[in-house]
Order: sequence, then C-alpha cells, then structure tokens
Amino acid sequence: MANHKSSVKRIRQTASRRLHNRYYAKTMRNAVRKLRATTDKAAAVELLPKVQKMLDKLAKNHIIHKNKAANIKSSVAQHVKQLA
Repeated sequence: MANHKSSVKRIRQTASRRLHNRYYAKTMRNAVRKLRATTDKAAAVELLPKVQKMLDKLAKNHIIHKNKAANIKSSVAQHVKQLA
C-alpha cells in the first residue's frame, strides 16, 4: 500500500483517468469498425468526418498517439474511396 497521501491520491487519479481513456478509446475502435464494415458509399461518406473528428480529439488529448490517429484516418479514407 502507498505510504504518502500524494501517492494515494495519484493512484485514485490514475484509476479514474484510465477508465475514462479506455471508454473513449473503445468508442473510437467501435466507430472505426463500424465504418470499415460499411459497404454503402453514402453511409460511409456520412460517417467519415465524425470518425476523423473523434480521432483528432483523442490524439489531441493524448489518449492515442497522433501518428496512430493519422494512420487510421488514412486507411479509413482509403476504404471509403474504394467503395463503389
């Protein structure tokens, strides 16, 4: 167990931040999965800006790495472009 008040608080903060970050990362992964599973071009074009916005926000808040966000955005845009 922690020996200092500050370390007890740090443990509490870390736990709550971890839950918060896991929620948003999971939400992002589900949105990307949904977009990649879409075969309808119109629906995919409608979803794309929302997913890109979500990725940018998560990268800005350091929940995911900025390069990871860029890679996902690129691959998702390529997927939407290839839809007929």
